[in-house]
Amino acid sequence: MLSKRVKVFVHVLSKHDSAVITIYSWLVVTSYCPANNEPIARVRQATMAEYEETVQKAREAWKVWTDIPAPKRGEIVRQIGDALRRKIKVLGSLVSLEMGKIYVEGVGEVQEYVDVCDYAVGLSRMIGGPVLPSERPGHALIEQWNPVGLVGIITAFNFPVAVYGWNNAIALICGNVCLWIVAEVLEQNNLPGAICSMTCGGADIGTAIAKDERVDLVSFTGSTHVGKQVALMVQERFGRQLLELGGNNAIIVFEDADLNLVVPSALFASVGTAGQRCTTTRRLMLHESVHDEVVERLAKAYKQVRFGDPWDRNTLYGPLHTKQAVQQYLAAIEQAKQQGGTLVCGGKVMDRPGNYVEPTIFTGLAHDAPIVHTETFVPILYVIKFKTEEEAFAWNNEVKQGLSSSIFTKDMGRVFRWLGPKGSDCGIVNVNIPTSGAEIGGAFGGEKHTGGGRESGSDSWKQYMRRSTCTINYSKDLPLAQGIKFE
Repeated sequence: MLSKRVKVFVHVLSKHDSAVITIYSWLVVTSYCPANNEPIARVRQATMAEYEETVQKAREAWKVWTDIPAPKRGEIVRQIGDALRRKIKVLGSLVSLEMGKIYVEGVGEVQEYVDVCDYAVGLSRMIGGPVLPSERPGHALIEQWNPVGLVGIITAFNFPVAVYGWNNAIALICGNVCLWIVAEVLEQNNLPGAICSMTCGGADIGTAIAKDERVDLVSFTGSTHVGKQVALMVQERFGRQLLELGGNNAIIVFEDADLNLVVPSALFASVGTAGQRCTTTRRLMLHESVHDEVVERLAKAYKQVRFGDPWDRNTLYGPLHTKQAVQQYLAAIEQAKQQGGTLVCGGKVMDRPGNYVEPTIFTGLAHDAPIVHTETFVPILYVIKFKTEEEAFAWNNEVKQGLSSSIFTKDMGRVFRWLGPKGSDCGIVNVNIPTSGAEIGGAFGGEKHTGGGRESGSDSWKQYMRRSTCTINYSKDLPLAQGIKFE
């Protein structure tokens, strides 16, 4: 069964309703504010019967949406982006309240959705396949791209807006049916409000989406453990899947690095969002010649991080999302100590309401220590000393995940070796910037146990469409390919 902490959205379109549908049921889940563990909302979950009704309406509604030309769909997505702009501060505050990330990150997350909407508008006039040269006279060979149909999106707690937005905006302009605060936009355009619908549920709904043959693409963002379960269920029915899973990301700092870039980069990437990004830096590999200086400067920077209420504009560091995450933090601290790690700073739960823990740095662990190879979704940074480029690159690649990575160097030869086939095996390969904070214009995703999916920019739109190779004979003859004669 899927984890009950997974938030599930099935994004659909209905012919009959003029507003976004939110399905509820008798099962009630209480949402707590991570900053004080006080309840902020009680959410009723959907039944399987309500899920069934939603999917049926989605399949019908797709017939309406897919007939609208792609540039016109892009115009609707543009208006969705404008609606988000008008509510960006309110929505950002809500993200901060419910997830625990600081206010500026909450607003920035909504801004990501806005940016992807802008990107999708232009993309709506560009998607399509090439006209290819045919080897046969009087024939045309083309690629035709069509929407897959219904996209089921299962998102994670740490980016409740942005991850959904990456999927939603691109999937919509591709002609798929998928939800959110778009009811007003759809109503104003005389379109069915359930172009986007939501089924709010837990493990039962997530399992239903994964197994449902009517859901043409399942996009899952979450842990590698749960993602594997989703992948197996989708594959069993030969369905399509888009997986965005874990990351055990490393920054590698060479002897020629600009340490004035390294320290703030490592600080943001390891402490930002309280270590709860899939792109958070969890391993910091330092060349032996700069190891001690970087550790000293970084530890000093850690102690200057302003923590507090996430909605306070001066706060840089907020709480973990749940009490369970605090326990995971404490368990990882003990494992790191047992495996030979030296605690440089942090390592304690803060004495205040909420799920606050101290951002933590360990040195002295082996590059292949079990805890170093474990992605723990908390603000713990493992600092590892290396001697050569070869071992640093190898250590970067030896973990099971392959999401984000970065090196700091001025050596251009090393830069291109890092980008090349013997360099980083990650989906995001950076130079002189942190592992986190990806732009929407590039494809986002990773390799190996990260899942192989790609969302947002570049040619990620292809994940939401199916390709047909079409050969058209406009002659009066019937030549066969490869010069075959069948007479």
